[in-house]
Amino acid sequence: MKPDFSIPARVILLLLYAVLLSTGNMRAQAIDTTMLCRGPYFTEAEGKEALMRFASTYQDLKGWEKRAEQIRQGILQGGRLTGFATKAPLKPIIHSKRVYQGYSVENVAFESLPGFFVTGNLYRPLKEQASYAAVLSPHGHGDNPRFKESVQKRCAALATMGAVVLSFDMVGYGESDQIKHTYSQVLTLQAINSMRAVDFLLSLPKVDPARIGVTGESGGGTQTFLLTALDKRIAVSVPVVMVSAHFFGGCNCESGMPIHKSKDHQTSNVEIAALAAPRPMMLISDGKDWTKNTPDVEYPYIRNIYRLYGKEDNVTYEHLAQEGHDYGISKRKAMYPFMAKHLGLSLQAITSGAGEIDESFIKLEPEQTLKVFDASHKKPAYAVKGEDAVTGLLTSVTNKKTK
Repeated sequence: MKPDFSIPARVILLLLYAVLLSTGNMRAQAIDTTMLCRGPYFTEAEGKEALMRFASTYQDLKGWEKRAEQIRQGILQGGRLTGFATKAPLKPIIHSKRVYQGYSVENVAFESLPGFFVTGNLYRPLKEQASYAAVLSPHGHGDNPRFKESVQKRCAALATMGAVVLSFDMVGYGESDQIKHTYSQVLTLQAINSMRAVDFLLSLPKVDPARIGVTGESGGGTQTFLLTALDKRIAVSVPVVMVSAHFFGGCNCESGMPIHKSKDHQTSNVEIAALAAPRPMMLISDGKDWTKNTPDVEYPYIRNIYRLYGKEDNVTYEHLAQEGHDYGISKRKAMYPFMAKHLGLSLQAITSGAGEIDESFIKLEPEQTLKVFDASHKKPAYAVKGEDAVTGLLTSVTNKKTK
């Protein structure tokens, strides 16, 4: 369906930008680079030692929850998300439904901020249910990754299992072309997009607000644990090939803003991921990237935090020592049972007669078929574009005093 774009709404939006330009708010504030923790910020030994220091700051659940709140506030303040609150209309665009074996696919977009579009694909179960779990599927960096095989397969499989699944573009990738991925506040924008993606899923018929999951790999793994840390509506998370004690992510969308360090605190992605506790979480890691130490370093630290809640059974991991940095079939095979268990999905729906996970029924679609905006469905003319316009939007919905 197509939204109603009224002329007055466009005029109001343009006037807002004019005011912001006139007051000088369209330019992003400088980021304090002395507080950035980028890429391999620690050596492996330093990362492990840092976790020991972090653990010494609390002795019980009350102590951890005090530290957890400090870490969460560090993300909000360093990521310039303090005061973010918008329930601006999503104005969803949903079209071109295709029906396959056990699931359907549609092309979708919605506005995370007025005039800024999140683009993606919506996978839905064909089997009628009283209510539906929902799963967000952010992706990592690469060449048009929303359209690649591993993303399509995990989304279609989870939909066949009974979940409504949203795959959406990382800012600056695929159809998200209103701002470059190198934008200095891309971390802020992606966090907002993710939270608004939850709003979008909850706006769909019969989606159960108590059964929302998220899983993504690499940069999508970062989006997975950041969203889970910030949004209590996430019930289950599976960050893939990203949670590391020594590596902080090498991109602006992961470590280009001071979310790990301030004058009052220091943390790492291990503790940010641990903010999921006591909600169910699975870490998936491999032997050929910065997650190679997960069984001995990252997982034990996080499990100890879950133990403070008496919920250590809610956290687990799958380590694939001979594999590399991807969301391949063996990683998906680890994720499916975990999601099925904690979101009430049917693993049997994708299990062969021999008892094996079977994705052979999934139809891989070409990029052009998956695109939201085309000759018949054009992006609205009022879509904002460029750093000044996007910075103005962010300024209008976040705390202007955030530093």
